[in-house]
Amino acid sequence: MSKEYPYVTRLDIKYQHQEVIDIPAIVRGCTDKWFNQSLTRVNGSVVRVGIVEGEYHWHKHDEDDEFFFVLDGRLFVDLEDRTFELEPNQGVTVSKGVTHRTRAPKKTVMLMVENAGIQPTGDQTSLD
Repeated sequence: MSKEYPYVTRLDIKYQHQEVIDIPAIVRGCTDKWFNQSLTRVNGSVVRVGIVEGEYHWHKHDEDDEFFFVLDGRLFVDLEDRTFELEPNQGVTVSKGVTHRTRAPKKTVMLMVENAGIQPTGDQTSLD
């Protein structure tokens, strides 16, 4: 049975190829504390925008790497043995199989690049 989480995650592709992607419009329209929207598909991957505040649960992706890139705000990417603090225009890739969580002390806008078939909440949760 799948656990329910208080996140809004939209896996539909919002923009097709040759369409302008308007991140500021998405941010202006967002009222959720933790919101993800798939923006476009690039080969076998998707680019997602995350508008987040608070913390995500600990999880991992057994078969998928995950890239986080901050546009605005500050994002902490916690691993079991260290934490990355990302400011605007900084990013980090978390390797498949690595348990992690993300946290944002204030409203943060980020891009994520990941396999189109990834389960955003993870394949297994731990440390909850």
